[in-house]
Amino acid sequence: MEKLLLMVLVATCWARPQDLSGKVLVFPKKTNTDHVKLITSKTTFNSVTVCFRFLTDLTRNYGLFSMATPVFSNDFCLFKIQSQDAIRMHARDGVTDFQSLSFPPNTWHSMCSTWRSDNGLAQLWVDGKPTIKRFIHSGQAISGVPIIILGQEQDSYGGQFDIDQSFEGMISRLHMWDYVLSESEIRRYVSDQNFTPGNVLNWRALDFTMSGKIVVDEEPRVV
Repeated sequence: MEKLLLMVLVATCWARPQDLSGKVLVFPKKTNTDHVKLITSKTTFNSVTVCFRFLTDLTRNYGLFSMATPVFSNDFCLFKIQSQDAIRMHARDGVTDFQSLSFPPNTWHSMCSTWRSDNGLAQLWVDGKPTIKRFIHSGQAISGVPIIILGQEQDSYGGQFDIDQSFEGMISRLHMWDYVLSESEIRRYVSDQNFTPGNVLNWRALDFTMSGKIVVDEEPRVV
């Protein structure tokens, strides 16, 4: 109990990367302040892959992953659209919606998202199933010091959170790479079998800060 209370601080900054294997981040309430900031030293991304697992009972809009740079507040962003089985993906100044997805509430879902700057193509993998590939933006890599936020969607660089876009639920096993994972590597991530950890963000060695009533809790045995 004491360890759990220590994690529910107004602002918690870890001195070194933490191994969150077997853990989840819990976002327990609707708020325009509480969030987790993920820290990386990388500042240029010719391509992106982000994979994670999440559970929520929300039916409204909510942000899942928000990366801003000084130029674009939605430099890479994943956003669930209200009352639609769709995920909106942003890259640089481009955006597209992936349609006809399925997100039953109170169920763990895995999601992998990819984008390449050379041809502008993006794709989602939801619960191990790939979507079609859609064009977002090409010819320009993501560059600049990133601010990466979980629990909120940034409308400005590092802030301007909207309470009606906040995430409530749990997130786990988040990894980010600065290249597009192969199909076989994504399938290994989904099955949690000997995949290559993220070289930008690694759940097993995660550098992060928590603001507000975010809790690091035990991961359920079956996810």
